[in-house]
Amino acid sequence: MNDYADPTADLGAMAGLGLIPLIIALAVFVFMLFCYGKIFSKAGYSGWLALLMLVPLVNIVLFIWFAFADWPVAKRAQGGAG
Repeated sequence: MNDYADPTADLGAMAGLGLIPLIIALAVFVFMLFCYGKIFSKAGYSGWLALLMLVPLVNIVLFIWFAFADWPVAKRAQGGAG
């Protein structure tokens, strides 16, 4: 009898373990896009701008632009009050 364990015996059990983190990461990713879309739409921009957050370097530029831009919601609020 061989004293060494078969290295391929547990591959079936281990294959499912890689799927769980992938599903969790995908759920977090979709939730992040949903939140960005809500933030953009509440500020008065199109919620579809959230898709630009997927593009490397564009997401940094978009984030900085969004932080310092005059939001359409704020412009409407100032115009209505004044």
